[in-house]
Amino acid sequence: MRNIKLAFWVQLVLLSALWFIAEPSVFRSADFLALRAAMVQYSGVIAMGCMSVAMILALRPRWPEPWFGGLDKMYRLHKWLGIAALVFSVLHWVWSQVPKWAVGLGWLARPARGTRPVLENPVEQFFMTLRGSAEGVGEWAFYAAVLLIALALMKQIPYRWFYKTHRLLGIVYLVLVFHTIVLTKFSYWTSPIGVALAALLAAGTYAAVIGLLGRVGAARKVQGKIVSLRYYPGVRALETEIDVPHGWPGHKPGQFAFAMSDTSEGAHPYTIASSWNDNDRRITFVTKELGDHTSRLREKLHVGQDVTIEGPYGCFDFDNGQPRQIWVGGGIGITPFIAGMKHIARQRSANPGAMRPPEIDLFHTTAEYDQTAIDRLTDDAKAANIRLHVLVDTRDGLLTGERIRTTVPEWRNASIWFCGPSGFGAALRKDFAGHGLPVDERFHQELFAMR
Repeated sequence: MRNIKLAFWVQLVLLSALWFIAEPSVFRSADFLALRAAMVQYSGVIAMGCMSVAMILALRPRWPEPWFGGLDKMYRLHKWLGIAALVFSVLHWVWSQVPKWAVGLGWLARPARGTRPVLENPVEQFFMTLRGSAEGVGEWAFYAAVLLIALALMKQIPYRWFYKTHRLLGIVYLVLVFHTIVLTKFSYWTSPIGVALAALLAAGTYAAVIGLLGRVGAARKVQGKIVSLRYYPGVRALETEIDVPHGWPGHKPGQFAFAMSDTSEGAHPYTIASSWNDNDRRITFVTKELGDHTSRLREKLHVGQDVTIEGPYGCFDFDNGQPRQIWVGGGIGITPFIAGMKHIARQRSANPGAMRPPEIDLFHTTAEYDQTAIDRLTDDAKAANIRLHVLVDTRDGLLTGERIRTTVPEWRNASIWFCGPSGFGAALRKDFAGHGLPVDERFHQELFAMR
C-alpha cells in the first residue's frame, strides 16, 4: 500500500509542479477571469494525466508488479486514479461553465474583448480552427466519462455489464485526447508540462487502442480445456481443473490468472489453487458463489469446455525470507494457501530432506463448513508439514490478532500473509502494528478486488 500511495501522490505533485513552472504568476493576478482560465488548464492537465496513467495500468503491464507488490495493488492505484480523474474533470467543468452562468446572470461583468493577437505559428492557427469542435465533443465526452466511471465504482452493477461499459472509456478517452491537444494552452507544449502531458497522452492513446481491439494481455493468453469439476455444497465452492498443454510459463503459489469461458462475460480473475508441474500441465481454480457470475458457473461449465487463461499475475508468493510464517485465509481467501501447501508438498516429495521451508501456521476462518473440503485441506497441510487451525465462526468465535499471538508465541519473528475480506485484513494489520510488528515489511495482504 505504501508504494501505491507514493505513486499516486508523486504523480499529482509532479504534474502540479510542472504546471506551476509554466504558470509562475497564476495567483498574482487580481483578475478572476484570468484565474478561471488558468484553473481550467490546470484541472484539465491533472484530469488527463490521471486518466492516462489509469489507461496504461489497464493493460496489466507486468514490469511494475514487483515494485507495487502485484497486479492487485496496481488495480487499486488504477481505481484511485479513476476517482482522481473524475474529481478533476468535474472541477474542470465547474471552472469552465459556472463563470459563464455567472456572467449570464449578471453576477460577473462580461470581459471586454480586445483584438486577438495575430497567430504566426501554423499549428496554433490550425488548432484555433478546431476549438469549437473540441469544446463541443469534449463536453459530451466529459458527461460520458462521469457516467462510465461512476458505473465502474458501483459494485451493484453485474460484472458482465461493468466489463462492457468500462471498455467504452477507451473511446471517451480518445475524444478527450483530441479535446486536450486542441485546447491546452499552446505555449505549454514547449515547456516541461507539455512534454510530460504529450508522453502521457501518447501512452494512454496506445493503451486505449489496445483495449478497444481486445488485445490486453494477448501475449500472456493460453488455451485450456476443463478436465474435471468438483462442487463443495457446504461452502458453495466449485473446483475447476484445466489442462493447459501449451504456452503456460508456470506460476508461483499464490499468484492468480484471468479465466474466460464466456466471451460475453469477459475475463474474471481467480487465484490459482494448484502448484505447477511441467510434467502435468494443469491449473486449478476454486471459485465461491459470491456474485451473479460465480453463482452460475456450476451450471455453465462442463468437462471438455474450452477456457482462455491469461497470466500469471501477482506477488503474493510467500517469498520474503522469514524462517517463520503465519498464513491467514478468510473464507475463499484460503485459495492461495492451498497452492502454497501443494507447492511445498511437491518439493518435499521430489527432494526429501533437502528442502527446509519456513515453519508455518495456517489459520482458516470460515462462516460455512464442508467436511470434504476441510478433509482435503487437512491432507494438504499434513503433506506440507504445516500446522492447520480451522475456526468456524459459529462454533469457535471470530479469529483475532490476540488468538493468533496466543497460538503462535514466536509471532514477533514471523511474516504474516493474509487473504480474505479487506476489512478483516485491515483490522489484523492494525492490531499487529499496535503490538510492534513491522507491518510494512512483514504483513502481506492480497487486495483481490479488480473494481
